[in-house]
Amino acid sequence: MDTLFTSREAAARLGVKLETLYAYVARGLLRSERSAGGAHARRYSARELEGFLARRRGRRDPQAAAAGALFWGMPVVESAVSCTDGERLLYRGRDAVGLAASARFEQVATLLWEETLPDAAEDWPAVAAREVEAAASAAKRASSSSPLTTAQLLVAALAPTDDDRFVTGPSGVTATARRMIPRLVAALAMASRGTIEGAASGPMGARVLAALGGRITEERARAADRALILSAEHELNASTFAARVAASTGADPYSVLGAALATLSGPKHGGATERVEALVRESGSPGRAVRDLGRRLARGEVVPGFGHPLYPHGDPRVAPLLAAARASQAPTRRAADARRTLFALVDAMAARDRPPPTLDVALVATAGSLGLAPGGAALLFACGRAAGWIAHALEQYEMDELIRPRARYVGPRGRE
Repeated sequence: MDTLFTSREAAARLGVKLETLYAYVARGLLRSERSAGGAHARRYSARELEGFLARRRGRRDPQAAAAGALFWGMPVVESAVSCTDGERLLYRGRDAVGLAASARFEQVATLLWEETLPDAAEDWPAVAAREVEAAASAAKRASSSSPLTTAQLLVAALAPTDDDRFVTGPSGVTATARRMIPRLVAALAMASRGTIEGAASGPMGARVLAALGGRITEERARAADRALILSAEHELNASTFAARVAASTGADPYSVLGAALATLSGPKHGGATERVEALVRESGSPGRAVRDLGRRLARGEVVPGFGHPLYPHGDPRVAPLLAAARASQAPTRRAADARRTLFALVDAMAARDRPPPTLDVALVATAGSLGLAPGGAALLFACGRAAGWIAHALEQYEMDELIRPRARYVGPRGRE
């Protein structure tokens, strides 16, 4: 929740006199809210004050502001796809958590791509085994141990089979996306299970569940769909920025997806789910997990999967996924043990007033409740986020400008 400052506190935070603070308000540079203390008692949003300070620092030192923008700093790209105020995540102005409760992934993807939410979901194209066999065989020959690396290989192998992938107009890109995402899902199924049964047609939630080795029931398909929707978009994160850079060069949607997947694979991004899985696996049991957690915290170690810079009070996407995972019936005894261990960590962190869990923890809990193999959480994320990557690619194609930042050289200079 946003903190409200009194006038004196706000002036002190800005390092100005009260008269200057009031002048900022009069000029529309800051807003104030009337409080119960009377007409002259005003309150100021801490979040807005911090934004004002950041803008002022940027005007004084534009080089520092530009450099800081790359590291959780000031916004650098205009986008209408999504936004967050630290408490809610909005897709095209609609609450993402609300969409996850009422819509299907295909509807949300259309909202992100075309700015309107369809009244009903339309099934995306079915996939034939012959369309993905060659790509799956190539991925299996590579013997990749990382699910996200497998996804990268599959996208690269699928691209040459789509002759229409170079059409970068809006309708062409969305048509490509509606072919590309189902083909990737079917290829994941073929590469891991040798069949695309269950992953070839129907709602995408059920297809993804089947592709990742889960048993399809209506309840589980809905849980997978919820995870896809809440993973679909999150402003300008690292993989989305990579997608926009690729799109700015005119690269086709398959190349955009490949660039994003490569960036997602890093342990500080999508690979974070694998670190959470490893933490649960190494802990082994709820009791040991709590004991190990105490030792980690005493050593000052960072616990993977907890704390997000944009959500100091908790990521809104996490609560519905964790609640559903807690309430679900674990598909196996091993999954039940892993779930108890994970939630022991979540509860122990909360009891110690430590940072709240991130989406990575929520996706690991969801994948466990669905009976997915290790790495399934990362692929849930990737399949969902593909919708957001395409939405940003569409914006970038429309801008028709090359993203090309400048570097501030700090190395040695040659002598004549």
